[in-house]
Amino acid sequence: MGGGSWATALAKIVLSTQESINWYMRKQESIEEFKQLSHNPNYLTSVRFDVDKITFYADINQAIKDSDTLIFATPSPFLKQHLGKVTTPLHEKVIISAIKGLVPEENMLVTDYFAQKYHVPMEQIVVIGGPCHAEEIALERLSYLTLGCTNLENMQAISAVFKNQYLNNSYNQDVTGIEYASVLKNVYSIVAGICHGMKYGDNFQAVLLCNAIEEMRRFLAVVNPVDRDITDSVYLGDLLVTAYSRFSRNRIFGTMIGKGYSVKIAQLEMEMIAEGYYGTKCIREINEQYKVNMPILDALYEILYERKSPIKEIRNLTETFK
Repeated sequence: MGGGSWATALAKIVLSTQESINWYMRKQESIEEFKQLSHNPNYLTSVRFDVDKITFYADINQAIKDSDTLIFATPSPFLKQHLGKVTTPLHEKVIISAIKGLVPEENMLVTDYFAQKYHVPMEQIVVIGGPCHAEEIALERLSYLTLGCTNLENMQAISAVFKNQYLNNSYNQDVTGIEYASVLKNVYSIVAGICHGMKYGDNFQAVLLCNAIEEMRRFLAVVNPVDRDITDSVYLGDLLVTAYSRFSRNRIFGTMIGKGYSVKIAQLEMEMIAEGYYGTKCIREINEQYKVNMPILDALYEILYERKSPIKEIRNLTETFK
């Protein structure tokens, strides 16, 4: 479900272990172009597909009716819009969320949104965590995913689908923690990008990310107090790859802000969504209830939404670091 780079990477993975897939894309013209070219015309164009193994849909309800497992890989700001067209029941489907964000306006985790709005049992919902970039899947570089689910049997079945010669996976029952961590790593990666754009060096970036993972730990410990190791790859690893990688759209977005671009101009120049922009506002509003000390999040909110000076906010932020 989705036609972007992450959806394309996931389709490549699934077709390496399964005979065929159904694939929903919003625009019929993109589907027709895909069939002619044998690749996604807009994203990861180097990845070739055997289109005979793909049944394409521009009708989301028909795609859902014809499928038993649904992999959602749309940007979080558009999920509600896509699901608004759904009239087909979802409660008997297995839902796999590869969405690294919250549902805006609702400020809800994607799993909670499916459970509460569409009555999908939590044991039928799986989340895909990192660390993993779509671009490296396209290049078949050795990568790792983390699968989060409360149901061990479902997790083991899904695990076999997402494992091949260049991809390994592990599983974790901390579904809420994985989802919040995937939002926060995007937030902190924008800050890393801002600092990069302002020509802060690698020494500072190391300190920034040490403080970021500690901030993430504090928040997760309050919103979902379970036993977790914050140094696991799904938390720390996903933060590191998103903050450092040249493929990271959140880092790219932040770098543009750090170089003096306005938020609107940076968004217009990017071809993909920087999820952390939306995640910053969502987490900030959620934290009004929990009141966790989150100076990095607060500084980014001031820069993105209150139009405060990145130079001033980052300088003030450095005084809180240790």
